[in-house]
Amino acid sequence: MTDPRIHLATHGMYRPDFESDACGVGLVAATDGRASRRVVQSAIDALKAVWHRGAVDADGKTGDGAGLHIDLPVKFFEEAIQLSGHRPMPNRLGVGMVFLPRTDLGAQETCRTIVESVIIEAGYTIYGWRQVPVDVSVIGQKAQATRPEIEQIMIAGPLPDKMTADEFEKDLYLVRRRIEKAVIAAQIQGFYICSLSCRSIVYKGLFLAESLSVFYPDLVDLRFESRVAIFHQRYSTNTFPQWWLAQPFRCLAHNGEINTVRGNKNWMLSHEIKMAAHAFREHSEDIKPVI
Repeated sequence: MTDPRIHLATHGMYRPDFESDACGVGLVAATDGRASRRVVQSAIDALKAVWHRGAVDADGKTGDGAGLHIDLPVKFFEEAIQLSGHRPMPNRLGVGMVFLPRTDLGAQETCRTIVESVIIEAGYTIYGWRQVPVDVSVIGQKAQATRPEIEQIMIAGPLPDKMTADEFEKDLYLVRRRIEKAVIAAQIQGFYICSLSCRSIVYKGLFLAESLSVFYPDLVDLRFESRVAIFHQRYSTNTFPQWWLAQPFRCLAHNGEINTVRGNKNWMLSHEIKMAAHAFREHSEDIKPVI
């Protein structure tokens, strides 16, 4: 049987000399478009299978970063809302996965205040914060030394007949940008929003691929179902491993280096002055800088 790579090289645009190894990234999706536990578990298993696409620190447990991007498990969070002493409303639900500075309790509280204030100013109700359970026994010394406080904020959005999911998602994007800018203005380090969405949620961190669902016990809950799951094992080459740089990001996961990051930022900055985002209208300034 002919090697498929040879066939591609002689009959297509494939060139084996351009091959290079970097991060491990993949996608699992339900062909029928229905959310299932199988999709989430398959993504967890697939992530374990690409462990070799990431690096391991000398401590044997600190990885370059691994994570999972899945649909928001609404039933799971409805129970979490009840456990917080609230009654889930028929409104759309939004959840933010947040990294907070773990060792600076003052900065931690300031971040929570900023997050809550911006959400309330946007006209939404906060059910409360949820401390995400984690198993720190599976992470190394370096990951532990830089580990953030990981919490989720649960938000009651608009009623479904008052605002579409697209509109609520857009609002949550504006809320996130306002929060991020306010935290930067407060000169607080160690704050990062992994995801803030009514559709999806991101679980990630500086652990080995095999440890994702151990570090985050949430992920073994059978109510974690999804139509699609993006998984990522990072191989850090031109940047240092950091919790917030683990992937997937909020909207994507990529394989390889982006050596033009500074150029991309400068290009976008130079074009923002003439940017007129019809979708955001008078709120366009809230999303700048875009990168």
